Amino acid sequence: MKKWSVLWLSAILMTALLLSGCGAKSEKDVINDLNKRYEKINSYSTNAVMTFHNHGKAQAYQVNIMYKRPNLYRVSLSDANKANKQMILKNKEGVYVLTPELNKSYRFDSDWPNNRSQAYLYHSLAKDILNDPNPSFTAKENHYIFNTKTNYNTAQLANQEISLKKDLTPETVKIKDKDQKVVVTVTFKNFKVNPSIPNKTFDVKQNMTAANLSKTQSTSAENKSSLKLLYPTAVISGTKLETLNPASSKFGDRYVLKYAGKKPFTLIETKSQTAASSAATLATGTPANLGFAVGSFGDHSLSWSSNGTDFYLASEKLTQDEMITIAQSVNGTVTK
Repeated sequence: MKKWSVLWLSAILMTALLLSGCGAKSEKDVINDLNKRYEKINSYSTNAVMTFHNHGKAQAYQVNIMYKRPNLYRVSLSDANKANKQMILKNKEGVYVLTPELNKSYRFDSDWPNNRSQAYLYHSLAKDILNDPNPSFTAKENHYIFNTKTNYNTAQLANQEISLKKDLTPETVKIKDKDQKVVVTVTFKNFKVNPSIPNKTFDVKQNMTAANLSKTQSTSAENKSSLKLLYPTAVISGTKLETLNPASSKFGDRYVLKYAGKKPFTLIETKSQTAASSAATLATGTPANLGFAVGSFGDHSLSWSSNGTDFYLASEKLTQDEMITIAQSVNGTVTK
């Protein structure tokens, strides 16, 4: 009798061990499941908070993302107060950047979002994991963590930590510099798989009309206010403000700030003008997600609009990463 009891107990223990072993997925299992998962998704919608970390300061922005198969995207950006909204749209006609408050839309000849890593897009994150031959993998109780290489136009943003929930939807992303310091954090909320999304969600005219109807009186008053000079607060080693020249043009006042040193650059600030027509204008360059706004990278330049001001940053010495850092700091406190 005792012999049968021992055998019965041993069988129970062996079964428990086998079951527990079956529940633990390996890195290969998770990657295979991810490959199947992202390829089968017909649509998704999510909200996210994108936080930029710079010199001990953090600036957070709201992002709403919608995707529909095969290649339709709408990324809506706004500040912490859900104001100054801009959008990146990709539809069958091309890639567009919309600034509804100024009644402006631009069409880009760009392969966005496939031209580089996009920390706020699920397909981009999945591809970064799948394309890295040697990603670091950790399985936690409620999520999986991958450390992968990135595909940015700068060596400064070399790595990222991607946390996926057990259902393989994104949870958080931490983009790190070459010293492993976190530069950007993206936190996803309410990630919905295969929601019903009508095609008009990605229509330029539809989005411009909807945004214009939701304009507030405070926004209109802000656009009529005088030009407010802003200085970059980011510190570029060996570079400082050399000259500040106010000027006038047929579009109103503007400021030209010239910085001299190891990495000289010029920043031009002009009062934004509301377009008479919302028809899309063909733009050169590539869309640039600054968090608080959508800018455009040109040949050694970066341009964007924010809070009723147009900004144009030009330099042959700054990297794109440094230009983004400067742009984000211009959006901050007004100091010299």
